[in-house]
Amino acid sequence: PPSPMKSRARLFGALIGAMGPLTARVALPALAGGRPFFTRRAGHFAGFGQRLPCRGALRCQTTAASSAAQPPAPDQLEWLEDVQGKDALQWVKEQNQKAIGFIGDPVNTDVYRRILGILDSTEKIPYVSRIGKWYYNFWQDEQHQKGLWRRTTLESYRSKNVQWETVIDLDALSAKEGVSWVWGGCEVLCEGPESRWDRGLVVLSPGGSDATVVREFDLEACQFIPEEAGGFVLPEAKSSVSYRTRDELLVGTDFGEGSLTSSGYPRIAKAWKRGTPLSEAVAVFEGETDDISADRSEE
Repeated sequence: PPSPMKSRARLFGALIGAMGPLTARVALPALAGGRPFFTRRAGHFAGFGQRLPCRGALRCQTTAASSAAQPPAPDQLEWLEDVQGKDALQWVKEQNQKAIGFIGDPVNTDVYRRILGILDSTEKIPYVSRIGKWYYNFWQDEQHQKGLWRRTTLESYRSKNVQWETVIDLDALSAKEGVSWVWGGCEVLCEGPESRWDRGLVVLSPGGSDATVVREFDLEACQFIPEEAGGFVLPEAKSSVSYRTRDELLVGTDFGEGSLTSSGYPRIAKAWKRGTPLSEAVAVFEGETDDISADRSEE
């Protein structure tokens, strides 16, 4: 007879399956060095995953949302995907004017001013994340509307007068490059207990779009590493990226025709070695076109 745990798993799976289409996260067998890769598919939850012999891989079952699904109709609003485009910005301006005409301009309300005052307050707790010996914080206020990525020591953070060192000033960078950059975080190189914590992949979004630019950053010198100096740089696209080693990345991005899913996200993950063009990156995993996206995971 099945164990109580397996019985509960089947019951839970059946209950969730009865709820209808969900998004299931599927980990496929590890490839290229024992690293698992993930794909998300729209379908029904069909039960709990089973461990495979390969390290860190999880197998889940999914079924298609509909075997008789019709091809999607052309998207009549696809032009809005160009979030900085003239037509899209004009459409947004018109919708804003309609909303303001109906409910009034929120800038003139007490609630708006109170919330803005809270967001701009210098009394906010500057939450930090530790990277090596440094404690990093992303900070926005009235003077730094796009934000500062900054750091301090633990000793200074515990003091009444914290001394911050600016790592990246997004307002200054945006003004210098003529792009309205939105902070997307930094993927830091971890090499285990002996890690130097000196490299990171900074993710920047132009105007806050889903598409991002990725640039390698020197955390010791506090500066970007240009391509001509051997730095990794990914052009604007809907990308996912992480270090595999100091000199190799795992990248999902727009590699050209057929490399994206129907949702516009990466379908292929490739290994990209330092000093080589992105066109020479080697595929290590491919999802299906009707997947939402295909990612990779490191342990």
